[in-house]
Amino acid sequence: MTTRRTRPAPRPPEGTPPPAELARQAREVLADAVRIARWAAVERDPRTLPLADQAQERAAEALALTPLQVRAGWDRARLAGLVEIHGKTARPGWRLRAWDRDDMAVLRGWVALFDAWSLAHPAPPEIAPTAVAEVVEAVPQLLSLLQLSAGPVLTAALLDLLEQRVAELREERCEVPYGPDHPHPAPSPEPAADGLPSTASTAQSSVPGAGAAPWEPAAAADPVSDSATETSVPVAPVSLLLHWALAGLASVGALTLDQDRSATLTPLGNWAVWVKLEQICVAAQSPAGNIEQPAEDMLRGCARLTPGPARVEYRAWLAARTVSSAVAELLDVARGDDALLRGLAFEALRVVGGPAEPEVRTAAQELSLRPYALLWIAEYEGMDPEDAHDVLTREESTWLWVDTAAAVADHGEPQLLLRHLDSAVQGTVPALLDEVRSGRHPRTVQVLVALAAAHPDPALAKAVRRAAFQVHSGGA
Repeated sequence: MTTRRTRPAPRPPEGTPPPAELARQAREVLADAVRIARWAAVERDPRTLPLADQAQERAAEALALTPLQVRAGWDRARLAGLVEIHGKTARPGWRLRAWDRDDMAVLRGWVALFDAWSLAHPAPPEIAPTAVAEVVEAVPQLLSLLQLSAGPVLTAALLDLLEQRVAELREERCEVPYGPDHPHPAPSPEPAADGLPSTASTAQSSVPGAGAAPWEPAAAADPVSDSATETSVPVAPVSLLLHWALAGLASVGALTLDQDRSATLTPLGNWAVWVKLEQICVAAQSPAGNIEQPAEDMLRGCARLTPGPARVEYRAWLAARTVSSAVAELLDVARGDDALLRGLAFEALRVVGGPAEPEVRTAAQELSLRPYALLWIAEYEGMDPEDAHDVLTREESTWLWVDTAAAVADHGEPQLLLRHLDSAVQGTVPALLDEVRSGRHPRTVQVLVALAAAHPDPALAKAVRRAAFQVHSGGA
């Protein structure tokens, strides 16, 4: 048996302000976004979506801001989770409700904005989308250099690092270089860079012409055919791309610029880089060793863990994957026959949080996933987990009871199945049997047989066996 090596989590940089001070700085960065989100919450006007011109004017007048500031603040509010969009309506996010009393909610909101800096400060339209994606992927190396330097770093040094990183990315994709000595290749579709962060993928897809031909770092602006749109997209010099990236990071409060000659991380930026390093270390030291396993095997490995260690394992597993692929994999497992894995999959989706919401809402249309999805949505929207079951109909609650009982029967002790009787909404075994018989759960017969075998009361056990026979024979 091999011993799994783990690396220690990084320590916060020396001089890092306490969380309360960092939260104060984050509140300053997002002050306009909070004001606009609260204004929209009071207005409750559907015309605020997607912040139509009239709504912008009314918000600008009410808040003494320009329409441009209102648009920027609205975008930041959405990126930071202060506003949640559900179809064609907007409502306050849980972070907005906790903004004045929960420093960690504030910091998480700012980190969400920091992660989405390339969306909060979009690239100029003349820059090819492939170049945008490459720079977003290279930015973590720039931030690491800034943190290690613990002070101002000349933009010339950052430019050298960016050029090197971009060259490495192109080499990893086996792209043929071109320039004065290498003519442009014929345009062809380009796959997205492997391992792009979710914000990079979003930034790339949000700019018309995603999938453009490669860009030439050393060349001046030169029209290159964009294969996705068949339009002419100029090749941007790396210096322009660096200026855009630094300006974007500065716009979200992660760094400061000294007349474009040097850059320095702010305390918030320094702390955010440390948080990202800590996440990498957590992923690298997956406590149960399931980080490289597919979702089903990972969940089986977590089945015997208590909730706390299981959540740590979920976070480590999720940190090693893109959100979209992880959510899709978990939902695929939830659609399977094992009810225990279905419940654990939704526990892992609770760790994912907001990014999983669209897929979970879609899953609520499937009979086998609907009760789990509705509970997930209720808790995500701020309902106390103890009260979340109120969102289920009686039929949905009964279906969930049978599904949970199937998990207990397959993986638990008989005494657990008996205790599970107490959670049924019907209150009595005869009433439960009446409604279970009319349900459509495919495991009803097996659950009733297991319950009859475990129940100490001979009369009730007989009634349960009779119900199992009726369901099996179609006489329910």
